[in-house]
Formats: sequence, C-alpha cells, structure tokens
Amino acid sequence: MSSKPTSVYDFTATTITGQPQPLRDFAGQVLLIVNVASQCGLTPQYQGLQTLQSRHHERGFTVLGFPCNQFGNQEPGEEAEIAEFCTTRFEVNFPLFAKIEVNGDQAHPLFQYLKSEAPGLMGSRAVKWNFTKFLVDRQGRVTARYAPQTAPEALERDITALLDAPPVADGDG
Repeated sequence: MSSKPTSVYDFTATTITGQPQPLRDFAGQVLLIVNVASQCGLTPQYQGLQTLQSRHHERGFTVLGFPCNQFGNQEPGEEAEIAEFCTTRFEVNFPLFAKIEVNGDQAHPLFQYLKSEAPGLMGSRAVKWNFTKFLVDRQGRVTARYAPQTAPEALERDITALLDAPPVADGDG
C-alpha cells in the first residue's frame, strides 16, 4: 500500500479459516473491531459482543474479532481451536480473523491504523489489553475507542447513533 490509508476499507485481513478478507467487503456497515482472547478475565465479553451482533446485524452492523496472544499469553491456541471455543462456548457468528499482533513492530497494519486514528488515554497509541474496541462508521472512519473493561452493552447508544445517521451521498446511489 503506497498511499496513506483513508479508512478501514483500505486493509485486508486473513480470516480464521485462512482466507484473505478485504475489509472493503464490509463497506457501508458500522463495525466494531475488537482484539479478543479466549483465556482472559474479559473473555465473557464475547457474549455481549454476540448480543450486539445479533441485535443490530440486520441494520448493517458487524463485530470483527481479532484474536491476539500479546497480553498474558491468553490466546495460545491455533485458529481452529479459537474458532471452536468461540462458537461452542459463546455461539459467536460474527467474523473472526487469524491471530494477529496489535502492538510492536509486527502489529497488523489495520491495528496500526486504528491506533493512529483513535489514540487511547492521554494520547497513548498502544493497545493496553484484550478486548480494546474500535467503533467504525459506515464510511470506514474510526469514531471511538473503548477500554478493555468497557462492557459491549455500554456501546449500544453509540452503535445505534451511527446506524441511525443519515447516509452520506458518495455518488454510488
């Protein structure tokens, strides 16, 4: 990618089954992008994330889960194990991606972009822990960053506001 990315749609990530997934495929949707882990004290948030997915998907909302093992080695499994855990334990049906790094030299370019667009507390760029959440509007712009401890249910109002926002004319319709 030679030019500076202008939205999350400029990125591609590998799905949990190993397929490349252009995020442009989610264009026009409100997205909640979350780094997740299966053996974390916050892992029960999968239930809240799935509730948001079930409640708002028909209106154009999707949660994107990115497993990460950078915090306390709390996502040690392989992709197949992660997928099985999420579907059997929490009935997750939102897209899951291959394990990535969110900090450091090997951080996935998507997370480098998310962190630059929505710095954390006191301007920090680093993701502090599992279940950091980034809310993205229908144009692919990062609108908010939420701390790991913020329960998914607490994002309901912000998600609804983006879903209820009038569409922006872009010449396609």
